[in-house]
Order: sequence, then C-alpha cells, then structure tokens
Amino acid sequence: MAVEYGALPFKEAITFFKEKLSLPSESWDEIWQEAHDHAFIVAGAIEDDLIESLRDAVDKAIAEGISLKEFQAQFVDIVKKAGWDYVGNAGWRSHVIYETNLRQSYNAGRYQQLQAVKSTRPYWMYRHGDSENPRKLHLSWHTLVLPADDPWWREHYPSNGWGCKCKVFALSNRDLQRLGLPVGTAPNDGTYDWVNKKTGEVHEVPLGIDPGFDYAPGATKPSERLAQIRSEQ
Repeated sequence: MAVEYGALPFKEAITFFKEKLSLPSESWDEIWQEAHDHAFIVAGAIEDDLIESLRDAVDKAIAEGISLKEFQAQFVDIVKKAGWDYVGNAGWRSHVIYETNLRQSYNAGRYQQLQAVKSTRPYWMYRHGDSENPRKLHLSWHTLVLPADDPWWREHYPSNGWGCKCKVFALSNRDLQRLGLPVGTAPNDGTYDWVNKKTGEVHEVPLGIDPGFDYAPGATKPSERLAQIRSEQ
C-alpha cells in the first residue's frame, strides 16, 4: 500500500532518512529546527533497542510505502516488547511518529529535487494542503509565487506545523504565463515568542508556523549540524 502522504517512495526521501543519527530524547524540543534533518528522535525514547526498532519501522514505511495502519500495528508490537511507558494513547502517538517523519522526509527529498531544477524552474509556488483544520495563514499563502532563492522559504518551506500538508512546486516562466500567476512579494505576517518551559529559552517564530517548524527540511548539510547535535547531547 502506498505511503499516505505526498507520493510513492522516492530516492531522495529515502536517503534523507537513512542518513540520520539516532539519538535518545526525553522531549520533542530537545532537537530544534534543522537539527531534525540529521537526527532521529522519538520523545521519551531513551533505550537504544527501542529507538532502533522504531527507526527501522519508520525507515520501512518510507522506503516501502507502509501504510499508517500497518505502522500502528508494528508500533504496538515494538512498545510491548520494550515495555515502554509512553505519553498518550497508541493510536495518537504512532500517528504523530509516522506522519511527522514521512512528511519531513518527503519535503526534504522534494527540496533536493527542486534545487536540481532551479536553473530551468527558478520560481517556487506554495500550495496549501488538504488539512482537516486548515490554518488561515497557510490558506493565504496558497499559490504565492516567489523566486526559489527568496529568504522567505528558509522559514516557510513546508511542513509548517503538526499535521501540515502544504507543498511547494517549481515553476518556469512558461508555467507562470500558462497559470496566469505573478511573481509576488514575500509577506510579512509578523512573529510570536515561544518559550521553552524546560530551559526558559525564548524563540521568535513566524506567525502561522508551529514552534520548531520554521526551517526548510533538507536545506542543511550533515557536516553543518552533526557536530552540534552530538555536543548538545
């Protein structure tokens, strides 16, 4: 059965996930923004065997197109074997792990593909996804076209929050003419402060984006982040 988000498995998304470093973590915000490009964590999972079992299940879902239902069955078996006392119910927790990792791997893989065609398709278009509870700002960005190198994409390239299904498409000048779309100006929608309750650290986050999602998945190189990730553990 095909993966339930984005598209069928593809090389760039598979490679992106396989290159991650598995790390123990007590909470989701221990790894921040683009550090997620190079680290696999599951909040509350600190035992190596548990982490690797969960990672293998996610890896298989990305590479082979395992459905959410199949993954959830694997999740139940994994946590039962490990005796893991996790937060939330099994359905919700497995859904978050599955969807977040598949979406960000898909988006990171797409980022690499978009970069590869930038010389012939130098514009990116934001497309709102079919989310059950759409965010107003995400709707306002629908069909927004900006140059691929516009700084706005550094913080607004999807996913832009939990459950966000927005995507980006590359366009050529001919595409713009055919679709009747102008090249726009990056919107300034403001920011808000988010406070990490454990550390007291304050993060300025663009409005419309959930904390920790204000980065472009796949945009950083492993050499730029792995040393920092290890030093933070």
